[in-house]
Amino acid sequence: MSLLLTGERTVPGIVAENYWFRRHEAAYLNLAGHCAGAVVLEAGCGEGYGAATIAREAAEVVALDYDAHTIAHVRRTYPALRAVRGNLAALPLRAGAVDVVASLQVVEHLWDQGGFLDECRRVLRPGGKLLLTTPNRITFSPGRDTPLNPFHTRELDARELGDLLSRAGFRVVARAGLRHGPRLRDLDHRFGGSLVDAQLAVVDDRWPADLLAAVGSVTAADFVIDPDDVGTSLDLVAVAVRP
Repeated sequence: MSLLLTGERTVPGIVAENYWFRRHEAAYLNLAGHCAGAVVLEAGCGEGYGAATIAREAAEVVALDYDAHTIAHVRRTYPALRAVRGNLAALPLRAGAVDVVASLQVVEHLWDQGGFLDECRRVLRPGGKLLLTTPNRITFSPGRDTPLNPFHTRELDARELGDLLSRAGFRVVARAGLRHGPRLRDLDHRFGGSLVDAQLAVVDDRWPADLLAAVGSVTAADFVIDPDDVGTSLDLVAVAVRP
């Protein structure tokens, strides 16, 4: 059984949420190869589906979240994961404990983003990788400094994300952006220019049947992740190395 949908995190198994779930899933699938044979910490695991995706490649996955109810759900639903409750501001792992830290769609929720990245660097072995995604401020909250999402504290554009990683002592080895592939661009056109805006316009869960069907049909393969024109992408994707 999925966690209740609160708006703070996406969960699988809810048709009206399927677009956001698949958008996140696409990033996990794209980055999972970096975790092959590795000991991985997912910092901010949420419902756990992403850590479970990574676990198909990794030797071990520690799934960490602060919320006790969420961690109880992860333990029930994904017993192969080592689910741990802990604070992202003080990761409960020794220095150099993991090969990879994955943190997808998390940093924008945090007040002390630099402190969190310092902790990620601490728990990584030398040469270890940080896999990070975050909404692109330019396209997620256009024209605003204050995020539209009430659960976000600070959103970043591509330059700001690169600067943040550099200040924390990481060397960025890959930058990419997630965007709509051809089928989603067709759906954008069909729903007045933006499938996302059409979803956000739904009031009191009164979904038009054609919109709900379109949202329910989205798959991870409908998204493209590539290094072209990262600044205009929907989500920013970075792979960084601890020297």
